[in-house]
Amino acid sequence: MKTTSAKLNRIFNPKTVAVIGAKPEEKSVGWGLIKNLLAGKSERKIFAVNPNYTEVLGVKCVSSINFIQDDIDLAIIAVPAKIVPNVIKECCEKKVGGIIVISSGFGESGKTGRILEKEIVKLTEAADIPLIGPNCLGIIRPANHLNATFAPAMPKNGEIAFLSQSGALIDSVIDENLKENYGFSALISYGNEAGVTLADFLKWAANDEQTKVIALYLEGVKDGREIINVFKEVSAKKPIIVVKAGRTKAGREAVASHTGSLAGDYRVYQALFGQTGVIETDTIRELFGLAKALSWQPKCKNGIGIITNGGSCGVLLADYCQALGVKLTPLSKKTLDKLAVPGVMHPAYSKRNPLDVVGDALSDKYKAAADTLLEQPDIHGLIVVQTLQIMTDPEKNAKIIIEAKNRFKEKPIVAAFLGGAVTEPGAKLLEENHIPNYSDLKGAASAMNALIKKNSLKP
Repeated sequence: MKTTSAKLNRIFNPKTVAVIGAKPEEKSVGWGLIKNLLAGKSERKIFAVNPNYTEVLGVKCVSSINFIQDDIDLAIIAVPAKIVPNVIKECCEKKVGGIIVISSGFGESGKTGRILEKEIVKLTEAADIPLIGPNCLGIIRPANHLNATFAPAMPKNGEIAFLSQSGALIDSVIDENLKENYGFSALISYGNEAGVTLADFLKWAANDEQTKVIALYLEGVKDGREIINVFKEVSAKKPIIVVKAGRTKAGREAVASHTGSLAGDYRVYQALFGQTGVIETDTIRELFGLAKALSWQPKCKNGIGIITNGGSCGVLLADYCQALGVKLTPLSKKTLDKLAVPGVMHPAYSKRNPLDVVGDALSDKYKAAADTLLEQPDIHGLIVVQTLQIMTDPEKNAKIIIEAKNRFKEKPIVAAFLGGAVTEPGAKLLEENHIPNYSDLKGAASAMNALIKKNSLKP
């Protein structure tokens, strides 16, 4: 069955939602689904379906979806696996717009589950109804106030689409996001992808106006040939960043029992990512560290400047940049002449890129360095490092960086304010103004590398 963007758009912005398996028991899946759907600030109609109860959280229960008079855009199923096929049949009779099966116990659980999964796929394909899942958390669309999951909270709205085979991982990502400044255009738990596939969601995100960056947690793919073409097509439009699970024998065995996917040889995936323009990361923290940079900052030609008040940090950052293929632009004679004006820099400054403004640098030195380097035409982006000494003013330094970014809007700036409690106000101010800050130098180098790769995308 072909899943079009129009069909998915109806699911992501439903006017009517039915929860089949709604329950009044606090903390149950059916209770959580109703609670999250009611929390959305919209005029969306929510219906509860369960023959064993009269109401859930004030929503009247009916015994079957066919007893609901309204057309249903989205049906969410959270009942035991063995009765899911019968519920699917009723949804098909009702001609719902889309179905999410939260329930587990399908392809990931063995032979009996695989038979059940094939049965529900056959039913939905015959009815031409998109099926998300089974064995998934659901979907979230913050801009539409839709939380069709049993996750603990609604994440912030933003421009990152997060696609994940793991629903539990999304829960933790949401909790982390509540204290961050980046946000999501969509969070999609696609589970066993028995119906709507990863490829379908990638194509949808590529055409979604709210999405600037696609972040992906991937265990395995079902159709390698199709995903190669889709990765190429989508990554030519928008950056795709991926964390690949199942790299080792132990990991591949764990994947098989988690979502029933085949993780495959990791070397094949590495080649796949390299050939299709997908950016690979090692950790979830790195995944969103790059995603926020790509969603906040403009693309960048290769050739950047580094400013630091710690020489050792400049050395380490230069190493990280070279390993990634990020080039450091030599400072021009014009730039060096500006910096050589008495009083502009400390006499011991480095006179090269990385530009070490030395440890006791006050904010005026950061300002002079940032303005001068960004004025050099072949310096296309800037990494600003701050280590903490007694005279360092993190908030004032942050304001200077923000001012520089406002003057040089076409050039990305990435910060690495290193430290903890004292540094935090400055780091927070940067991120509130959409300048990504990293607590480690490698993260800053990786972010700039991603922005350079973004430059290779088609306009």
